Amino acid sequence: MTDTAENRVFGKKREPHMLILARGESVRHVTIRPWMAALAGCTIGLFSLGYLGATGYLILRDDLIGATMARQTRMQNDYEDRIAALRAQVDRVTSRQLLDQQVVEKKVEKLLEQQAALTSRHGRMSELLERAENSGIAATAPVAPSSLSNAMVPEKRADISGGLSAIEKLMAPKPQAEKAAADRRAAYVPESGETPSDRADRVFSKVTLSLKDIERQQISRIAKLTSDAEDKASAMQDIIRQAGLKIEENGTEDVGGPYAAPERGETDPFNLSLTNLDNALNRLDVVKESATALPFGNPAPGRAITSRFGNRMDPFLGRPALHTGIDFRAETGADVKSTGAGRVTVAENSGGYGNMVEIDHGQGVSTRFGHLSAILVRTGDRVEAGDIIGRAGSTGRSTGPHVHYEVRRNDTPVDPMRFLIAGAELKTYLK
Repeated sequence: MTDTAENRVFGKKREPHMLILARGESVRHVTIRPWMAALAGCTIGLFSLGYLGATGYLILRDDLIGATMARQTRMQNDYEDRIAALRAQVDRVTSRQLLDQQVVEKKVEKLLEQQAALTSRHGRMSELLERAENSGIAATAPVAPSSLSNAMVPEKRADISGGLSAIEKLMAPKPQAEKAAADRRAAYVPESGETPSDRADRVFSKVTLSLKDIERQQISRIAKLTSDAEDKASAMQDIIRQAGLKIEENGTEDVGGPYAAPERGETDPFNLSLTNLDNALNRLDVVKESATALPFGNPAPGRAITSRFGNRMDPFLGRPALHTGIDFRAETGADVKSTGAGRVTVAENSGGYGNMVEIDHGQGVSTRFGHLSAILVRTGDRVEAGDIIGRAGSTGRSTGPHVHYEVRRNDTPVDPMRFLIAGAELKTYLK
């Protein structure tokens, strides 16, 4: 029993499948091998998969195409938005650069105006400083502010001929920063960074403050010169006034006229300071001219006084008499000098004066020099203070060689000592 079952299962050979093909009387058979069945199954499976894939593609094609187009549209929109943003950014940078350029141009124009103003002031200021120096008023040069470069104040003058070059130096990038600056030119500068406008504001503010500092120092310097000139003129005027004379200042009295607005620029503090200095120097010149013209000199420098002005015993009559001048001891032939500028009105022998020279100094003041051994000027000659006008002698009513010197005001003799003392005090101001 067991053997029979085993024969049926294991001992019996399985017959292969056959495919019989008949056509007419012709009969063919094809044995179907296992691999052929497997190949046919794979082929059918692949065909089924291809069919299902093609069918799915045809069904989903529209959705895929739509999704692709939508994605491309989104990408295009993103690119357009990015391009628009970049254009807007470029426009902002361009607009900012234009505004910065306009601001810089305005500031440069302002600096050029200041330069022109300082240049126009330079000539007048130099003239006044030279006058002040010639008048004996010290004019110390102002110290240039440290914030300005040396180019801004060449030779410590009042102009800014080197100002623009200094601005270029301040604004020019340093060599190691040139490459980085070139890379940032096309980029938008963030708010936290320093823009060209900010840099220009900083540079121009620095230069403007330096120029204002120079102007303040110049005004202070001019004010000091003006004060010194006023003080010197007032001191000299007081000395002359103590001598009994008054200096007439032209234009200080009897003035008038309709009111008119001041000329443009004349109200500027710097121009006002220059005008004040000019007026002070004019006043000082008038006082000096008067001090030089009036007889404040010594006719016989270094000589002793032998007889003063006033009542004394007359040497010839032996009774009291008015001595109308002062006498200086001098040997015959010694120089006799004019004590002030003026015009010779008398140059001849005149009675008790002997050989006499009289000089008119203006303002009703005249001087007389008597007992001369020789007269060296003629009537009508113009003489200056210190000019030699004659030689000492003993002509006329004299007891010996000496210099008789008189000062007269409105033809009335006054004490010459007042003028000699005033002249000694004025000498320090006239140097």
